[in-house]
Amino acid sequence: MATVGASDEQIGRAAINKASWRLLPLIGLGYGIAYMDRVNISFASLQMNQDLHFSATVYGLGGGLFFLSYALLEVPSNLLLVRFGARRWIARIMLTWGVLAAGMMFVKTPTQFYVMRFLLGAAEAGFFPGVVFYLMQWFPAEHRGRAISRFYVALPLSAVVMGAVAGSLLNLHGRFGLAGWQWLFLVEGIPAVLLSAVILVGLPDSPAQAAWLSDAERAWIHDRLSADKAALGTVTDHRLARALLDPRVWQLGICNLFILGSTYAFTLSAPTVLQGATQWSATRIGFVVSLTAVLGALAMVLNGWHSDRRRERHLHTVIPLALMAGGFLAMGLSIAPWIVVPAYVVWFISQSAVQGTFWLIPSDVLHGRSAAVGVAAIGSIGMVGSFIGPYAWGVAKDFTGSYQAGLLWLVLPHIAAATIVLFVRHIGRSARAVSPAVVTAA
Repeated sequence: MATVGASDEQIGRAAINKASWRLLPLIGLGYGIAYMDRVNISFASLQMNQDLHFSATVYGLGGGLFFLSYALLEVPSNLLLVRFGARRWIARIMLTWGVLAAGMMFVKTPTQFYVMRFLLGAAEAGFFPGVVFYLMQWFPAEHRGRAISRFYVALPLSAVVMGAVAGSLLNLHGRFGLAGWQWLFLVEGIPAVLLSAVILVGLPDSPAQAAWLSDAERAWIHDRLSADKAALGTVTDHRLARALLDPRVWQLGICNLFILGSTYAFTLSAPTVLQGATQWSATRIGFVVSLTAVLGALAMVLNGWHSDRRRERHLHTVIPLALMAGGFLAMGLSIAPWIVVPAYVVWFISQSAVQGTFWLIPSDVLHGRSAAVGVAAIGSIGMVGSFIGPYAWGVAKDFTGSYQAGLLWLVLPHIAAATIVLFVRHIGRSARAVSPAVVTAA
């Protein structure tokens, strides 16, 4: 608690420290579990596709259907989060997706695979944009980059855990009559169910309901958030339709479509690509993924920190996008392990850095109810790409007999995404030149 007579700076530091330690580990753990349950089919596929006779097209379509239902329900989910409160809604999301994630162990046919992936996406819909909107209610703009990157670091860290344990779970093949991939789904689905109860008890809906904040600390957060909103110079609490028609939402949404579509197309098959190039075991591939994810976590935190320090978001996103394109180009042109493995490392580090700053761009310019709708819409548009990417990737694999053509094609979406971010940067600078009052919100 802030002491009597403490300065405004001391009060602010205490408020941010408390919010960081009380909120970020909990929701970061939730997001890490969500991401693991979302992409653990990448390791399960090393056994599952052969056991169930799934072609690359079947696997790609099933992998992508998760993101289709996620996209359809992302905006409604965020609106329901605003209505019912973050605590109850995020807990509900975690409970339903945990049950369904474990239920993936019962899949036997392509149709069942499609249905379960679609339902899993519907259950998880809104978690990430909901958390981004939630953090916008706690952290002023000058602290938001570090807050979001520290929460988002759960993504690469979940890959550390997944890579470390996937091989061991797959090696349980035959225990109690279950295949290794069934053990993987079962064990990795249970934590979400357990954590949903912790979220329901321990997550306050807003600073006003946080008993661990003093009155002065609540007032400091409120005043700083109000100042951020005033710095925009206009009222942004639009109606739903107006928020969805905001050009900034569509520009960033299409950019997100390119990023996520290509990222998930590769992510869901990355262990297979690495194994094909190296002929290593699933356990050894898992360790490569884990070690690379540690570097990705560092890149995400450092990029978010440096973005806050420079108060610049766009170039911190564009440069990693260019490196991702280079990684895909290298993997597409060669199957030599000494090229593929380093290129994978560069790609993973760069995509982690992108995720640490991309979501700071909309969070800097959207506020209030339009932020809940706009952030969710950007996520929904991106998730459409996440459906198209894995499906197209699987079709390309079955058509060409290898992953090389698909890897080369993945260069283009990253170049397009980088171009859009530079365009958004140019438009933002032009707008500020016309309206100097919004300079601090850039």
